[in-house]
Amino acid sequence: MIRSRPMTDIKSTSDRDLLERIATALERLAPALPQAPDFSAADAFLWQSATETLSPVPTIARVDIGLLKGVDRQKDQLVENTERFAKGLPANNALLWGARGMGKSSLVKAVHGAINAQTPGALILIEIHREDIESLPALMTFLKSSGKQTIIFCDDLSFDKDETSYKSLKAVLEGGIEGRPDNVIFCATSNRRHLMPRDMMENERSAAINPSEAVEERVSLSDRFGLWLGFHKCSQDEYLDMVRAYAAHHQLKITDEDLRAGAIEWTATRGARSGRVAWQYIQDVAGSLGQKLS
Repeated sequence: MIRSRPMTDIKSTSDRDLLERIATALERLAPALPQAPDFSAADAFLWQSATETLSPVPTIARVDIGLLKGVDRQKDQLVENTERFAKGLPANNALLWGARGMGKSSLVKAVHGAINAQTPGALILIEIHREDIESLPALMTFLKSSGKQTIIFCDDLSFDKDETSYKSLKAVLEGGIEGRPDNVIFCATSNRRHLMPRDMMENERSAAINPSEAVEERVSLSDRFGLWLGFHKCSQDEYLDMVRAYAAHHQLKITDEDLRAGAIEWTATRGARSGRVAWQYIQDVAGSLGQKLS
């Protein structure tokens, strides 16, 4: 067994120099400690799991909350929950699930923008990619002592067969020793109500000794979200309201009759009606008119 000698026992200057060079080399090899984020740089950040850093997002791609049509109930509930959180009051994690293109992620970003417009700097929005969920505990170490009310946002969250990263999310949301910091809530959007495909749930039930317990662990992940907001396909009238709202907001030079006829034809070719389809139609109209969208 090799025993290291105390520095006081080292009489040779060359030995001391050698130890100092070794210590310096080890410091260079050691990973640098993560830098504390500068939350004054922006209202929104993107979590970089590889470097465990937060990249500021100067301009958020979002629409005005008043342009989101056909989701009034969902809008009111999310605004109320988020306003309470911004004031430091108890609030729930939110899961926005349902039909594609109906404004789930747009609503999260719009609510954040609306509240910060009323009270600048009230909320920080941090986006984390689905594949980086396992790094969520590291992100929490940044946030729990920041003193900033923070929404962690994950778009299109879902888990496939044999994935285990959902366990990290479960522990952070409610189940860990430390639990979720009081200054953090988690908002996720998904096309799946239970964040997993239906055939996966059925397969596990059929193969289990106790079918009722087979999927309980994974289904319980969605239970960590106290606020469930369902988004469903819109009617033609709601779709046309979306189109008209966008056209009015961007001051498109087109008659209501032509706008309506074109919108109906556009959705017929897509085989669907949604806020996303309405926006795509508006982009087509603006382009054909030679107008830019603000």
